[in-house]
Parts: sequence; C-alpha cells; structure tokens
Amino acid sequence: MNWSNLVAQMFNGLVLGALLALISSGLTIIYGTLGVLNLAHGAMFMIGGYAGYLAFEATGSYPIAVVAGAALVMVLGILIERVIVRHFYGRPAEDQILVTFGLGIVFVELVRLGFGSLSRSVPPPSWAQGVTSLGFTVYPTYRLVVVGIVAVALLILYLVLYRTRLGMIVRAGIEDSVMVDSLGINVYRVFMVVFGIGAMAAGFAGIVNAPVASLTPDVGESIMIETFVVVVIGGVGSFPGAILGGLIAGQILSLTSIVDPGYSYVMLFAAMTIVLLVRPRGLLGSRSRD
Repeated sequence: MNWSNLVAQMFNGLVLGALLALISSGLTIIYGTLGVLNLAHGAMFMIGGYAGYLAFEATGSYPIAVVAGAALVMVLGILIERVIVRHFYGRPAEDQILVTFGLGIVFVELVRLGFGSLSRSVPPPSWAQGVTSLGFTVYPTYRLVVVGIVAVALLILYLVLYRTRLGMIVRAGIEDSVMVDSLGINVYRVFMVVFGIGAMAAGFAGIVNAPVASLTPDVGESIMIETFVVVVIGGVGSFPGAILGGLIAGQILSLTSIVDPGYSYVMLFAAMTIVLLVRPRGLLGSRSRD
C-alpha cells in the first residue's frame, strides 16, 4: 500500500465519519431530550434516501432531492412522535425499544414492497462529478462535497441547540425535564419538535449519502449499528460527543478495511469497549440520564 492510497482511505474515513456524526447527532438529541432509544433511526436514514430519489426522478434537481428527503423524514418523525412514541414516555425502556424496533421493520418492508430489493442510485450533481486533484492524490469530488455539506448541517444544528431559545429548552430538558415542565413550557411540543429534528438529521444524511452508496431497503441496518457505537463512544446525549465519536468511528472502519474489511466491526467494537472501560459515560458524556 502506498502513501496516496492511505491518504485516500483516510479521506474515506472522514466522509463516513461526517455522515455518522450527523446521523448520531439526531439520535443523541432524541435520546438526550426524550429518553427514547429510537431503533427506527436507521430506517429514517433509508427513507430519506428513497424520498430524495423520488424527488430527483421527478425533477432532476439535486437540491430539491435533498430538501425533499430531509423534509419528508422530519414530517414523518413528527407524526410518529405524536401518534405513537408520545404514549410510551412513561413506559419501561424495553417497551420504547420494542415499538421503535417494530416501526423500523415496518418502514423497511413498506419500502421493499414499493421499490423491491434492487438497489437504486442518485447521481451526484453535475458540478460535483469527477475527481479533484489534491496534489498527492486524486479523490472523488462529490465525497469532498459531502464533508462540506455535513459540516454546514452540523453547524446549523449546533447553532439551533446552543444559540436559540429552543436549544436552551432542549438542553434544559436533557438535564431536568420536570423542571422545564414546571416553568410552564409545553414539554410535549418541544419533544415533538426535537423528534422531528432528530429524524430530519437522519433523512438528510440518507439522501446526501445516496450518490456515494446505492440505496436498498436494508441500507439503514448497518448504519444503525455504527451509529449506536458512535453515540456510546462520544457519550450518550452529547452533541459534541456524537461528532467526535463519528469521526473516530469513520477512521477505524476505513483504515481497518485496508488490512481486512472483515475486521472493521471487530476493531470498532474493541474501541468502544476500551472507551467504556476508561470512561463509562463516553468521551464527552457528562452524566447518565436519570
């Protein structure tokens, strides 16, 4: 293996890590605020890709496809929260896990029924096709664009969480939802918005990733496993932790595949185990949710 291949693989890890960070940020926001471990999050990622695919087929516009994928999944997330998840806040954690796991299966099978099991693809926009010379190697232009797109999306999420009144309420809800409720704030309305934003992050990542990897109904399964590991490594409920964990996981998966792709998950789970032994709450986790 030469130097340019190593650098290219590190860039692959950066692209994967950025996507994992975005997906994980949505998952950790939902869990941190609502206390719900959303096992349908991977299905949201998949649905965002397919929704964007349909929009692209209808319009031929990449920006419209991205907006459509993110918006549809946000609306779907809000509907799920209002109709189903809201009734499980006071239930045991295993009930929440089972209902979201079941929802994920339903969504996957519905998409399989509508689109079949054959893979679908969304081409990158014309201005992001081809390769870019980095001096020491050439690299697909769209993959570089993905890093920029995800960075902007994460920045927007950060500003929403840390520079707006909604973000203040969300972060206060993570610490003590009872106190927020006692202040006269409609906690359930905030929960609905948070679930929608978390779902939207997954849907947005799904359509942005579509030109990188083909769409199949099962595409969310592996990404869901990786996302949970990212959340654990970074710290459950920590937005900065989701970003850090995503970048670490992306490099582990990408660099390990140079030696043997079969050991990528082994190394990822090994890293998670080491982090849990050293810092049981994750790298940036402050405390466990009560």
